[in-house]
Amino acid sequence: MRLAFVSSDTVHHRDTETNRRLQTVLELLAERDHEVHLFCAKFWPEESPTVEREDVTYHAVVDDVDAGRSFCLRVPFDLAAVSPDLVHAAADSPAALRAAAWGAKLARAPLVAEWYGDGGIDDDRPTRRATTRGDRLIVPSELVATWVRERGADGDRVETVPNPIDIDRVRETEPADRIDVVYARRLDEGANLESLLLALAELRGRDWSVTVVGDGPERPTYERLASDLRIEDRIEFAGDRALEERIAIYRGAHVFAQTAERCVFPTEMCWGLAAGCVGIVEYHADSSAHELVEGWERGFRTTSEEELADAIVSAGDLEYRTFDDRFADYDRDVVAEQYLEQYRTLQADHGFL
Repeated sequence: MRLAFVSSDTVHHRDTETNRRLQTVLELLAERDHEVHLFCAKFWPEESPTVEREDVTYHAVVDDVDAGRSFCLRVPFDLAAVSPDLVHAAADSPAALRAAAWGAKLARAPLVAEWYGDGGIDDDRPTRRATTRGDRLIVPSELVATWVRERGADGDRVETVPNPIDIDRVRETEPADRIDVVYARRLDEGANLESLLLALAELRGRDWSVTVVGDGPERPTYERLASDLRIEDRIEFAGDRALEERIAIYRGAHVFAQTAERCVFPTEMCWGLAAGCVGIVEYHADSSAHELVEGWERGFRTTSEEELADAIVSAGDLEYRTFDDRFADYDRDVVAEQYLEQYRTLQADHGFL
């Protein structure tokens, strides 16, 4: 299939969760020999209007990522020029999504709108109109599905496709040293690591060890809190680690604790659960993490530091594992096929109409 993606912003401009999701989808489809194009703002130094990287062809619609109006004016015609089988557009900009919809109409191709929702989804008039565009709306979790439906999307057009992990890579990575609990996330204002630290302080009289993976502006604050709670000697702040190192840590850990206040899809937790961890989630209204552990015998959902501490103790009674095939449904091959199944269905419906 010839697939045309639309997003002015990319990981080559800004390393955001939304842009990483888009890049992952591009790579998944290119790896399966589909012809993948991305219409975006220019990020390469060469004079050429296009550049190919990792089997993805990038088209410079504008020279500056902030040239939103020019991007929206040009992208419909640029899209039509490549005659795509399907157009797939990021929905974080309602104006760009509208332009992509015009491009899809000119190309006589179905339109997929990707609503990732990192940072929330606005509840204004342009966004409400945007939720009515697209033959299919792709979201990463039921949380985001609820957000887009509340803003006017037709629920029958909304499909949940999670962020992928690599099951083979989990299996092949050697476990690191055994630890009791791992936490992994950027340490910013939404990390809410204090919930875990306060729960661990309640268990000060027990023998446990914790590794915190990730860095960020709030790390010194959390290190001070661990010191104030007199538990700093049992917590390793490991900083940012490469994926292979993180997987090794997860395979060595017994519990993965997720306490962040906002999360549209808990990708690191998914890696951790596939690596055999027991999952403990502190519930928050703007986090989808609880979706991964609902109805699972090795998952706990908590609402307070006291419940979190009790869950850590209860998790100690469960078997230590280094792999869990329950999460094979999140593998890269499975997620790629979910996208392709949607594309094929839309193509068939579009051809019929």
